[in-house]
Amino acid sequence: MNNFLSNRNLRALHRDFGYFFAGLIIAFSISGIAQNHRKQWKPDKYSYEFKTVATSFHFPKESVKKDSIEAFSKTNGLTGFKQFDFRKDSVLVIAYKDADATIKLSSGIAEINFWRKKPLLAQMVFLHKFNGNNWWIWYSDIFGAALTFIVISGMFLMKGRYSFRKRGWWLALLGTVFPLIALYLFA
Repeated sequence: MNNFLSNRNLRALHRDFGYFFAGLIIAFSISGIAQNHRKQWKPDKYSYEFKTVATSFHFPKESVKKDSIEAFSKTNGLTGFKQFDFRKDSVLVIAYKDADATIKLSSGIAEINFWRKKPLLAQMVFLHKFNGNNWWIWYSDIFGAALTFIVISGMFLMKGRYSFRKRGWWLALLGTVFPLIALYLFA
């Protein structure tokens, strides 16, 4: 057992796990940053067309019915209806698969945004959020375990004055303090 965990074997395993999971580490890192800023960046979509149209929607909001939304959708070529909701009682928002419409009931004017997926970033975000398939869940669990191994094995690779025992422990401790502060302040 001692020979298996020799510094040489530990380096080889650390290196090989790092190489094997490099693509997913990069994808999760980039998509994680994008998810942190999803309200500003909209990481999984971008607007490729915007138009303003007059509608028959007006006050009161109770006059908005499913059939009037279907007629509006058909007239404007909007498909993949998801849901509708009201903001501040005077704005109707209709969500579609690849578009959304914001309609001011006071004027009946609609602003329609047509969306496309951002190439590459949308796929990375999908992988980051996806949990609907057993094999992907298992692969993600293996990935999480491998990341844990990469971190722990990395702690013991360096020897001398830059080793974990001499210098690394306080950096690791300092790196743990920030998440703990965030939990204390925001959880």
